[in-house]
Amino acid sequence: MGMHDENHYRMPDVVESSRRRRLYWLLFVTERAYALQQHRPLTLQATINLPTLDEDPAETVELNGFLHLVNLFRPFDDTFVGLWNKAKSGCTTLYLAQLQQQLSDALPAYLHSTESQAVDLRCSQQWLKTMVWQLSISHGFLSSAATENAMSFKYPIEVSRDLVSSASQFSQQAMEVHGIGLIEKLFDVACTLTDVMSCVPYEQYTFEYGPRDYLNQMMSLISTLRGGQQRYMPLLLSKINEAMPSLPTPGYAIPAIPSGSRVEELYDSSNPHSSAPTSGDSTPFDSPSLGPVGPHGFDFPDMGVPVAAAPTSAGFPPVMSTGGQFNDISVSAPMQMFPDSMHAYAGTAGPTKFETG
Repeated sequence: MGMHDENHYRMPDVVESSRRRRLYWLLFVTERAYALQQHRPLTLQATINLPTLDEDPAETVELNGFLHLVNLFRPFDDTFVGLWNKAKSGCTTLYLAQLQQQLSDALPAYLHSTESQAVDLRCSQQWLKTMVWQLSISHGFLSSAATENAMSFKYPIEVSRDLVSSASQFSQQAMEVHGIGLIEKLFDVACTLTDVMSCVPYEQYTFEYGPRDYLNQMMSLISTLRGGQQRYMPLLLSKINEAMPSLPTPGYAIPAIPSGSRVEELYDSSNPHSSAPTSGDSTPFDSPSLGPVGPHGFDFPDMGVPVAAAPTSAGFPPVMSTGGQFNDISVSAPMQMFPDSMHAYAGTAGPTKFETG
């Protein structure tokens, strides 16, 4: 089709050219998310120019949010995906630390975009930080004395805090636009937080809002969004019971985690149990910067899913390990993971001839 060729977009109709560019970059972003979730190689590269805000004056809000999304995923190139899939070697602490910094700096404090775009941007940012953290721990690069938070064992707690803070600002409708792809990202972050809670000593006082509250909020959110209750909640509850077998989990109330084993031993890279790696609404949505989250962050109801018994396991469970059940979740094609996100960034309220059905 020639979509990777810059000459393909040289045409008199500037608006049409801009929309075609957006389609290519949307596929570019979607493939990267799919590659990380399914451990697949990349095929699309940054071979064409990005659309500019002045190309389509009627859709500057959507374009602004879209460009932020591309910049968020652009650093995840063949190098990172190769390391993630264990097809390449030579990963360094500096490389991963710089990548975490890029992710932290990728989005402004206030986003001028549609609300559905803001959902994708804020949640994808924290999910990508979690993916980089997982690669860091799989290479033994983390330290309890790290000067940078992103290279510490407790970083997923900070990521979960920011994710909960962001999600509490959005409507349920704006989140459900993104379908199962968003739920999978929330699920990945929740699983990683569960592993950290089970292994890293963390003192949380009675009136302090901490990791067990973040996990509780993510469980409530996952169970409320369409597709999360039946498919992902049982997996997450099983993960929690497996990672913390001695701790009861009545409903969604996650008890305090006592300080225990040495962190260095639990996260030793030689340890066999260590981890391995939208809508057509064009109304501007100026999302505020991240703020503190209180105990009533979400307006979504607590579904009260009962916890099923799960077998116990010794040692540190792998990050994102959810047992055999998780492997049964199949995805037939990359775009099916983000069915409604196509429309969130398509730039038009209705379908165009470039959109898939």
